[in-house]
Amino acid sequence: MTPEPLPVLAAHAALWRDAAWPDGLEHHARRALLDWFAATLPGARKAPATLLAAALADERGEGAAICYVDGRRGSARHAALLNGIASHTVEFDDIHRDSGLHPGSPTVAAALAVAQARGASMDALLRAMAAGYEIGGRIALAVQPSHYRMWHTTGTVGTISAAVAAAMLLDCDAVQIGHAIALAATMSGGLQQAFRGSGMSKPMHPGHAAEAGVLAARAAAAGVSGAPDVLDGPAGFAAATSDSTGRWDMALADLGHRFVIGDMTFKNHGCCGHIFPALDGLLALRDQHSFQPEEVSSIHVAGYRATAEVCDRPSAQTEQEARFSLQYCIAALLHHGAVRLDAFTPERLGDPMLHAFMPKVSVSVAPELADAYPRRRAARLRLELLDGRVFEHEQPNRKGDPEDPFTDDELDAKFSELAEPVLGKLAAVSLRDLIRHGSELPGLALPPSA
Repeated sequence: MTPEPLPVLAAHAALWRDAAWPDGLEHHARRALLDWFAATLPGARKAPATLLAAALADERGEGAAICYVDGRRGSARHAALLNGIASHTVEFDDIHRDSGLHPGSPTVAAALAVAQARGASMDALLRAMAAGYEIGGRIALAVQPSHYRMWHTTGTVGTISAAVAAAMLLDCDAVQIGHAIALAATMSGGLQQAFRGSGMSKPMHPGHAAEAGVLAARAAAAGVSGAPDVLDGPAGFAAATSDSTGRWDMALADLGHRFVIGDMTFKNHGCCGHIFPALDGLLALRDQHSFQPEEVSSIHVAGYRATAEVCDRPSAQTEQEARFSLQYCIAALLHHGAVRLDAFTPERLGDPMLHAFMPKVSVSVAPELADAYPRRRAARLRLELLDGRVFEHEQPNRKGDPEDPFTDDELDAKFSELAEPVLGKLAAVSLRDLIRHGSELPGLALPPSA
């Protein structure tokens, strides 16, 4: 019989405070922190984070937590909210492939803010991150894949990840961590419809998750209790947001032996991860056959269900729509060689050459690939040229997935590409070296925005 999940998960989280690091896992945690800054710094210069930093300036409060959107210090909740929003804006944040959770955005935003507010060590921050990733990833496993039909996992389960990390840094014991999990579960939210169209609400999901996670942790540390069966009860989190009361046997399997933070996907493209297999497959086809975009007659992508349901967007006008348009991202990749930040500038978004190419791209669901989701993120491509030649390719995974991970050099290059335009080269190198090797927390890494 599967034990009740909440006390098991809370007890496991508490162990991260003092237990020896499993072999190599501290290095993985530092990689996750570096990747969080790579995603956050460019997002800190964009809406909606910039708009909300101005709108909420009078709510900054007192404290030592750093808001990387405006470069100022304030309360942990304020910093967690805005940094969490910034970290998800340019779609370069990490993914736990098997559960569909982007743990870094809410978890690191909450943990770093609380760690800075309390003057914690780098080791304490990394341990809190590892605990938050672990508990969040496993709860997400319990509710997937049905959870993702209606809910944005990073907004929902991310609230719990953030609460666990914050509770660790507030010196909560296992019982208090359990209450933080329970309180966070009932504060969680984030609807799929928020990013199936236009608008700026998607990055607000992890921002809200980070802030609510800090609130849940502070409440638990102060003695506020949560419902012990809120995860698996008949009207609990799993029942309300998935097609069962939770697949807890699978979620708890290998607990303490396999670790979420060591099994992360780091993004290699600046768009929705459901588009990645198609982009990686096209890169493979182009390397094999050296075709030019003007030679292409049609491209068909057969993928798993989310590829079609979320990313089949033959028309895309806004930056948000383009980041979730398989058609736009394929056009950008073939014409410009990559899908990075410059793929979503106003000039590119209005480029008639890209929009003329987009109708050549079609999408469908391959049932066997849908059945393998989320543990396998694959795509089948059929590309036809104007001269009648046809190329087919199945892309079994994505660059950055555990099967094809970033090397440290590749992750450093991603960080440099995204951080240096914001910080300057010297400051970016200094921050990278601190995260890679230092014992002190990252400090005020950027000047206030204009």
